[in-house]
Amino acid sequence: MDWLDSLILGVVQGLAEYLPISSSGHLQICEDILHLNMEGAGSLQFTVALHVATVLSTIVVLWKEFLPLVTSFFGFKRDANTTYVFKILVSCIPIMIVGLFFKDKVETLFDKNLLTVGIALCCTALLLTFAYYFRRTTADSPALRQGGYRPRDITFLDAFVIGLAQAVAVIPGLSRSGSTIATGLMLGDKREQIAKFSFFMVIIPILGEALLDVKDMISGSGEAATNTIGAVPLIVGFIAAFTVGCLACKWMLNIVKKGKLVWFAVYCLIAGLLCIIFN
Repeated sequence: MDWLDSLILGVVQGLAEYLPISSSGHLQICEDILHLNMEGAGSLQFTVALHVATVLSTIVVLWKEFLPLVTSFFGFKRDANTTYVFKILVSCIPIMIVGLFFKDKVETLFDKNLLTVGIALCCTALLLTFAYYFRRTTADSPALRQGGYRPRDITFLDAFVIGLAQAVAVIPGLSRSGSTIATGLMLGDKREQIAKFSFFMVIIPILGEALLDVKDMISGSGEAATNTIGAVPLIVGFIAAFTVGCLACKWMLNIVKKGKLVWFAVYCLIAGLLCIIFN
């Protein structure tokens, strides 16, 4: 991998991690187009770099909300911020189970398969479309408005259900952000809350996956010494993922507030069909 390849993959990761178009699916598409062999220790190093970059971009963009959460939780305060952190932890339970017990099986079944990516992207398109029209119909219903319908705060049950959506989205092509945000919208959660919750809830799984990758690199130390991708591609990919991630995170927050996710459904459908056709 040269610096240009890492730049492209970093930009794709930064965009697709936040936009509802599936980062894993688009990285697989790019690897296929660029004819990259993303295996071995070099791949793990690059994956860790991109994951850490996207976590940092989330923290940087949402630092005003993130800092009080950390302060309250580790300060053992009994307030709304600590409760919010517990909701995030509850949402991580499903993906933790999948990561610890089914990670190898998932990678074996779905890795390096553009047909799977294409089908999953089409499923993402359907999910985003359904969430858009479901929420629009619900919000515009005179009967529900007269009955006092209002979007609600995220509950512990909502957090767990959204976490289930995140766990299912380990399939390449099924957007994590799209699945979690769409699920939250269909549950009736507030738009301005669900996007931030979706971005916060992925921090722990991403760091957890990065730690597992680091463990794999350490356990295969002999291979790691002879199969690295070099410092320049790692740095370029990291900077690209972080910079584009910051921009994409801000953009996605505004998109969710305006309820314009349906346009990404159109994109996912087209991309999915192309993957199926040219598989």
